[in-house]
Amino acid sequence: MDSIYAYFFLVVFCFAYGTSYSQEKKDKQNADNFSDYGYMVPIESYSSLLNKGFDKATIYKKLGNANFLNAEYDVATFWYEKLTAMEGIEVSPEYLYRYAQALKSIKDYEGSKKWMERFQNVQTQDIRADLYAQNTDYLKSIRIPKEQYTIKNLSKLNSKESDFAPAYYFEDLVFATARDLEYSAKYNDLSYLNLYQAKLSVDGESGSLSPFSKDLNTPANESSAAFTKDGNTLYFTRNNFSKKSFKRDKKGVSRLKIYRASRENGIWGKVEDLPFNSTKYSVAHPTLNIDGTKLYFSSDMPGGQGASDIYVVDVLPDGGFGIPQNLGKPVNTESRETFPFMADSGTLYFASDGHPGLGGLDVFKVDLQNVNEIENLGSPINSPEDDFSLVMDSSEESGFFASNRKGGQGSDDIYHLQKNSSDCFTFIEGKAIDKDSDKPLSKTSVTAFDYTGKKIGDTETASDGSYTIRIPCQEKQYRLEGAKNGYEKGSLFLLTSDDKNYINETKLQLEQLSKVADIGSDLVKVLKLNPIYFDLNSSYLRRDAYTELNKVVDYMTRRPEIKIAVGSHTDSRESDSYNLWLSDRRAKRTVAYLISKGITANRINGKGYGETQLINKCANGVWCPDRQHQLNRRSEFIVIEK
Repeated sequence: MDSIYAYFFLVVFCFAYGTSYSQEKKDKQNADNFSDYGYMVPIESYSSLLNKGFDKATIYKKLGNANFLNAEYDVATFWYEKLTAMEGIEVSPEYLYRYAQALKSIKDYEGSKKWMERFQNVQTQDIRADLYAQNTDYLKSIRIPKEQYTIKNLSKLNSKESDFAPAYYFEDLVFATARDLEYSAKYNDLSYLNLYQAKLSVDGESGSLSPFSKDLNTPANESSAAFTKDGNTLYFTRNNFSKKSFKRDKKGVSRLKIYRASRENGIWGKVEDLPFNSTKYSVAHPTLNIDGTKLYFSSDMPGGQGASDIYVVDVLPDGGFGIPQNLGKPVNTESRETFPFMADSGTLYFASDGHPGLGGLDVFKVDLQNVNEIENLGSPINSPEDDFSLVMDSSEESGFFASNRKGGQGSDDIYHLQKNSSDCFTFIEGKAIDKDSDKPLSKTSVTAFDYTGKKIGDTETASDGSYTIRIPCQEKQYRLEGAKNGYEKGSLFLLTSDDKNYINETKLQLEQLSKVADIGSDLVKVLKLNPIYFDLNSSYLRRDAYTELNKVVDYMTRRPEIKIAVGSHTDSRESDSYNLWLSDRRAKRTVAYLISKGITANRINGKGYGETQLINKCANGVWCPDRQHQLNRRSEFIVIEK
């Protein structure tokens, strides 16, 4: 994502709208101040930091953290790798955790596991380490969740900029967006967030779009709306902003605050700053319980457990507030818990990168009346990227959330989700591998097609070549197709039944383009074999031929569709008829060896060509040294069917 997109991840997750003033001296003194690094907008370059006098370790920390907090996980892994590879420095355990998280977000699950185990070994009292130790195989259950959903990108609503934080407002959807670039340019070179309103159809698609309220929009950022049931009171997030200017703390950061507004005669007004806001920390992302008596929010206020925690505060009958209470364990961890949503049932949904997930921020839920399990909503709601700001309808069978996953229209897109019955999908789990070496193939696109050729699912393999793909359960015949640069597409045909909703240990084999054998090609050249030579006047296979012949056997075993013809040859010495006889024996012995190794006889035949296909000038009557005659005493393996 570009710098503008990265900025939005900064503002919604790191509680820091706007830019900060120079902090070079403090940064040099406190290289492990994770939050401060998040305020670098835009992210500085390695050379600029080096010129400012930072040492390499501090630069790696700053760039790793800045990219991590801006959801640039692939870039973050580059800098964290350099940091952890340095000798003679002590690396804070938090870097190990973030490195593991970033690796998971780029689907390097093996690498993530390695660094998570190192984090666990040095941080035994950490909630995140304890959660990992309880279930090291958590990825499998997340990929195949307890409840199944269908998701759909709201293409008519989403823009090329950031769209997130959906909220129900009667039959409409109110959300935060950065699409007002022209308006923002008057105040800052970065986009500002405004609240927009969308009409919704029965199937969750969006209709007409318009700014939510001109009375509430300011040069600051407005996002994360929450309405009371009567629709007359609104809580929302905004920068610390008043009298047409940002209010900043000593670090130069305009912290986030929750504001409350009232509607009278269709106009939103009476905007008030909630009493537990502060200029020293951020308070953001409000949500209300069903009767509006409790307000839940996220904050990095002192006394919390992690980078941001979820809190609850009583809303008193007179409109006042009680004292905010941290929800504590097991909801909050040492990382980020943010974007809470309280369903009518009392179930709390929230985003976190502290609980075990697929990568980045995942969406979780918990019953606050019986807090005994934090449940990851799993795929397809969660992805290796950031998934957050989920809201559900009263039935909790449909809703909306935001994600920066691949395939969207902008930095963050809003998706509609619909719950399905538990037997609605079949999950196929397996690995994509190199057809010759069995090496796992990462970043391989895997697509499922039904018997008519219609696409019914897709995914991408992780670093270990693994994939989990979901298809409709009513499909009985389908095909998986794998595609990767440098490889020919591979296919796997499968059958399933109504009572089988999980298939594992499938193998999707892909062949390197350099090893694709077309009809008429010689496997000696395709496989880059050493030539299969014979001694003068001998039809017996030489010892040095066995290794090469075994490669032909392996190739044909992996490709049962291929048939070949062995062509054997002689040099020009001896008579023509003798050479035809000798070459025929050579062909038969070569074929016999391949059959002895398991190749069925109907897939291979042999023929001797004597001296009729010389590959050099050494014909009858022409003197040549034996090394040149040797080149003609050979066997070839011509593909005749595939």
